[in-house]
Amino acid sequence: MKLLTFTVPCYNSAAYMEKCIDSLLPGGEEVEILIVDDGSTDETAVIADRYERQYPDIVKAIHKKNGGHGSAVNTGIEHASGLYFKVVDSDDWVKAEAYMQILDTLKNLTGGHRPLDMLISNFVYEKTGENRRKVMRYRHILPKDEMFTWDDIHHFYKGHYILMHSVIFRTKLLWECGIKLPEHTFYVDNLYVFEPLPSVKTMYYLDVNFYRYYIGREDQSVNEDIMIGRIDQQIKVNKIMVDYMADNKNTIFQNRKLSQYMLSYLDIITTVSSILLIRSDTEENLQKKKELWDYIKKKDWILYRKLRFGLLGQCTNLPGKGGRKISVEGYKICRRFFNFN
Repeated sequence: MKLLTFTVPCYNSAAYMEKCIDSLLPGGEEVEILIVDDGSTDETAVIADRYERQYPDIVKAIHKKNGGHGSAVNTGIEHASGLYFKVVDSDDWVKAEAYMQILDTLKNLTGGHRPLDMLISNFVYEKTGENRRKVMRYRHILPKDEMFTWDDIHHFYKGHYILMHSVIFRTKLLWECGIKLPEHTFYVDNLYVFEPLPSVKTMYYLDVNFYRYYIGREDQSVNEDIMIGRIDQQIKVNKIMVDYMADNKNTIFQNRKLSQYMLSYLDIITTVSSILLIRSDTEENLQKKKELWDYIKKKDWILYRKLRFGLLGQCTNLPGKGGRKISVEGYKICRRFFNFN
């Protein structure tokens, strides 16, 4: 059995996927690299097959009809043979020195009396046009270099969360929790780092800058104009998170810090949805914002109250055109302060 499976979802990624794959190859035969070609129409499939021929003990090319990012991740989880599992998007890459530390840490923690469920490391925003890179660290939030549980974590401040780029899950945990990401939907990475959390009992934080998250392509899904154009998919993910939180509240609220973290994460996702709907400045989308909050209220009244009457919920629901303008200006300030895209 391999130590670590990497899944690289690819859709028309020929222009940049080689940099990503090349950064993963130094793991050698301890790792498995699943290149999931999600129905590409460029040279992605050819490149994937070439890597499989060159590195048959490491790389496997999987070709499937187009189903979107979530579908490609689902395929990776289904085919994974590694003890641990990580998604690396095809336009991102990993840093060699940190990579070796990641593998050493996983090896050292394998076979202990308690299995490690989730390893967390730092990621770096590689943002076009900026000389200084922003590193997302967790050193004041999570205990370093030791196994810990939810009870041991400190407070996560707004805008600082465990994202897909940060995590390596135990593969069997993903199988057992039954995560299945929706197809043909963007922003499912939020579900990927949300739904497994109640199953996570043990964690380990390695303070290394492992994952390099590229931001800058005009067609990138996190581009704000594109997010507004795909707002229905953002809302879909938001509602699935609400459903999951409400349907699993008896388990989630057994642990105070787990529930606080998940509630805070849902809070920021709902705020992003609300602000994008306001920024689009159309009557149709303002109605969608109302419908989103009505959906939460109908699904779970207590959850609605926690979100609606918290700081962010109040700021994104200020009345009238003037209130919406204040909400957007507050969002811009937060965006500059936290340097998110």
